Amino acid sequence: MHFLARNAQEAVAAFIQAGTAANTVRSYRSALTYWSAWLQLRYRLTLGNGPIPVTVVLQFAVDHLARPVVDGQWAHLLPASIDTALVAAGTKSRLGPLSLNTVSHRIAVLGKWHQLNHWDSPTNALAIKTLLREARKAQSRHGVAVRKKTAMVKEPLQAILATCTDGVRGIRDRALLLLAWSGGGRRRSEVVGLKVEDVRKLDDETWLYNLGTTKTNTGGNRREKPLRGPAAQALSAWLDVAPGTPGPLFRRMYKGGKISTDGLSPDQVARIVQRRAKLAGLKGDWAAHSLRSGFVSEAGRQGVPLKDVMAMTEHKSVCTVMGYFQAGMLIDSKASLLLDSKKNAETVAAKTSDEINPKSEVFAKDR
Repeated sequence: MHFLARNAQEAVAAFIQAGTAANTVRSYRSALTYWSAWLQLRYRLTLGNGPIPVTVVLQFAVDHLARPVVDGQWAHLLPASIDTALVAAGTKSRLGPLSLNTVSHRIAVLGKWHQLNHWDSPTNALAIKTLLREARKAQSRHGVAVRKKTAMVKEPLQAILATCTDGVRGIRDRALLLLAWSGGGRRRSEVVGLKVEDVRKLDDETWLYNLGTTKTNTGGNRREKPLRGPAAQALSAWLDVAPGTPGPLFRRMYKGGKISTDGLSPDQVARIVQRRAKLAGLKGDWAAHSLRSGFVSEAGRQGVPLKDVMAMTEHKSVCTVMGYFQAGMLIDSKASLLLDSKKNAETVAAKTSDEINPKSEVFAKDR
């Protein structure tokens, strides 16, 4: 059963023409397919005949959001017959409610689709925003946390790098992991999009790589980012054994250490992270995004200025990056050492020394 209406297919094509990142287009297509299926099964409506009423979007939310009921149970309003049909059609992975993040994303995609058609979007309605906000509060009060991937700070990164001893595959994985982490917490789509011709050696300890179109920078202008120290050395080691032909920087491998000419997929980057974390015996919910959030957390932990971090990661929103950055800062904060008088005294002494040092950043700002 094919549920992606023609209008929705045209919308997906328009997103592609607008320069939307490939991963984003895939998520939009999935969301619009689901909307098409749900509308047809719930209301016998076709996506694309006109703007969706606010009441229908509200119904979508309550159909899919779990709400607490008596005896610690959870319920949602989607009829069982429709739930079963959605799973049978392959538009829904399993029976039951959707996560709040998934519902919020699908409602946001519907809003973008309305904008593309120059319609007033129902997702701007106060009732929709209030419902999602209160749903988040209700789930939080009942112990349902927003799922986030574990941030890979310095210590777990070193642990998974220590597993990269299995020949050519280990050399590739080490270079990939260090470029993704040390190179600014690159997204998996950015890592697999790099070509051999995008990197150049500056000196023995420094490589530069060219970053093109990304999720937040769709203009296609090239920006060089540095790789230094261990990351530069790992890239050199990989290029020493990888084919010198132009093409993907990181490539698939066959048994026996044979390197393909084909590049990796974004999903394979995630599987590399998960496989290495498992080999290292690390507990946590690891994924490719762990490298990005870990880079930011570790930068905050080491006191790197936020502006320098954002210049590397290319985050556009301070709010987005601050959660991870502040978490890293607080690990070694004086406020977290109030019962450890020795460490607290060392922290105070270091801060005092910095404040009276005429070359310090603090002194320079005061002047």
